[in-house]
Amino acid sequence: MLPKPLLAVAIGLPVLLVAGVAAVGLVLGASGTSDPAAPSADRAGPLGLVAVPAPAAGSSECADLVSTLPVSLLSDEVVLERREIAEPAPAGAVAWGSAERDPVVLRCGLDRPGELTPTSALRVVSDVQWLQVEGEGASTWYAVDRAVYVALTVPDDAGTGPLQDVSTALRDRLAARPVDTGGS
Repeated sequence: MLPKPLLAVAIGLPVLLVAGVAAVGLVLGASGTSDPAAPSADRAGPLGLVAVPAPAAGSSECADLVSTLPVSLLSDEVVLERREIAEPAPAGAVAWGSAERDPVVLRCGLDRPGELTPTSALRVVSDVQWLQVEGEGASTWYAVDRAVYVALTVPDDAGTGPLQDVSTALRDRLAARPVDTGGS
């Protein structure tokens, strides 16, 4: 038999541990993290985007496209509304999201994607040719047959709605051109 003080410690320590873990969970929320950039963090505030090379982002084509993009996209039966982009907001960038979904991000005026080769498999959606580049948890689709390159990054669970909606806007606003695969 254990002495009473040791028995009290043996019982009390696990109870304190459980209470501490519960307190941390309440303070940090269900996501288990306080990092506002984490995918499960608050999805209602301004979205921070990293600047990427986009030499044509300030072009009239990108300005025209961005001004006419839909205010919402349908993503697997969830409506994604336009998201505010945190300052400094990259030129030619637009985002949509909801409390339930990671954001869908469009960037206009990018360089030709290096993955675009003469043997690249392209997918045509609403008369727009797209190159899919898969990533971890999301894919980036590059419109490769327009006056400027456009990238649409879509979470894997978003369905095809965002790509269809953006394809329609691209078809209607940006002139088509032959695909430049970088080959001779």
